[in-house]
Amino acid sequence: MEFKDVVRERYSCKKYSSRPVEAKVLETILEAARLAPTAKNLQEQHVYVAKSETALAHIDAVTHSRYGAPVVLVVAFDKTNVYTYPGGKRDSGIEDATIVATHLMLAAADAGVDSCWVNSFDPEVLHSLLGLPENEEILMLLDLGYAAEGAGPLPNHFSRKSLSETVTEI
Repeated sequence: MEFKDVVRERYSCKKYSSRPVEAKVLETILEAARLAPTAKNLQEQHVYVAKSETALAHIDAVTHSRYGAPVVLVVAFDKTNVYTYPGGKRDSGIEDATIVATHLMLAAADAGVDSCWVNSFDPEVLHSLLGLPENEEILMLLDLGYAAEGAGPLPNHFSRKSLSETVTEI
């Protein structure tokens, strides 16, 4: 699929079938995350693949937004391995993990796998439930799977502001 089609056609899936995501397809999606750029190439991301009943139950305990997805990617980053910007007020952790998450989402769409970016959860509670290392912070969850019959984009999905409203030349 051409990139312009990937970004135009992907949507946040809210209803998944029980069809599993094939191992080879999942590996292709994860490889896109591995190749994502990070500040100073620190590669501080860590992606957890939640497929087990236990891991999915932990996710279901903190969010109602799994929508039956058979796989959930938990995108985290190592807080101790980030680039700190001049001035010391910001670091690259959140933005680098966001780039990784975006690569995952777009690679999934390119592979014909549906996804939903989930941020409706308490990351600290999930961190504890999953027993993640103390130095890691969870950024987001990415539901992965194949859309169930009748699933599709929300009515407002294709409503976009014009470029003149979102871009300013300076």
